[in-house]
Amino acid sequence: MVANTDAIGAGRARTGQSKTMSKKKKRTPWTERYSALILAAVLFGAWQILVPLSGVSEFVLPTPLAIAKRIVSEAPLLATHAYVTLFEVVSGFAIGVLFGVPLALAIFYSRAFERAIYPLLVALQTVPKVALAPLLVLYLGYGWAPKITLAFLISFFPIVISTVVGLQSLDKNLVNLVRSMGANELQTFFKVRLPAALPSIFGGFKVAISLAVIGAVIGEYVAAERGLGYLQLQANSLFDTTLNFATVVTISGLGVLLYFALDLIETRVAYKRDAAK
Repeated sequence: MVANTDAIGAGRARTGQSKTMSKKKKRTPWTERYSALILAAVLFGAWQILVPLSGVSEFVLPTPLAIAKRIVSEAPLLATHAYVTLFEVVSGFAIGVLFGVPLALAIFYSRAFERAIYPLLVALQTVPKVALAPLLVLYLGYGWAPKITLAFLISFFPIVISTVVGLQSLDKNLVNLVRSMGANELQTFFKVRLPAALPSIFGGFKVAISLAVIGAVIGEYVAAERGLGYLQLQANSLFDTTLNFATVVTISGLGVLLYFALDLIETRVAYKRDAAK
């Protein structure tokens, strides 16, 4: 009895030590945690100092402080146009997910369909989307449709490819093991295939949402009356370089916000494997 008690105590001690060691391993130095902020501060600080020293006019290259002040002063205008671009990006990305994931499943489960559709997907991806923008305006008009369609077309390919790659990356022995336990294909998909593929799928989603921002802005360059791309063209026509940079920063911030929103969703629904370093 005493021996059993000692063994249990030793086991608990080892468990406590392992938990303590895992907590220590998870701690990262502050330089690594805030490395992005440090790098951004260094770059913007150098920009802020070197522009006045080099004698470059703010008309040609405004300083980060001037751009930040302009963003604050024009916040209502930027927010109004950012809402339009955000709607176009999210709509195009959502349509890409609705069509891309089922298409990837069809490619994964049908070898004949894979051989038939892959050349068409690659051909569509190699067409410059800027060349399609005038045609989309001609066919779909000047409303939401051409911008959403362009965001969909440019984000569609990475969604399909990442989903197919994620499904194909699963170890076949694991699938055979689950099937030997009596699981059907539907159970195998939801219990094994999909959880294993989620990191790859979300990787494609992150690439796609960034590309969707580009697609929506390209559409606004061609034909729009609202949106951040339209606002940037207006700033160009007025030779307002500071507002132009403020619009670019807003576009970039919009893409970063959407990227990290997907990253947050991924941490909640997908199992993240440790990187091999």
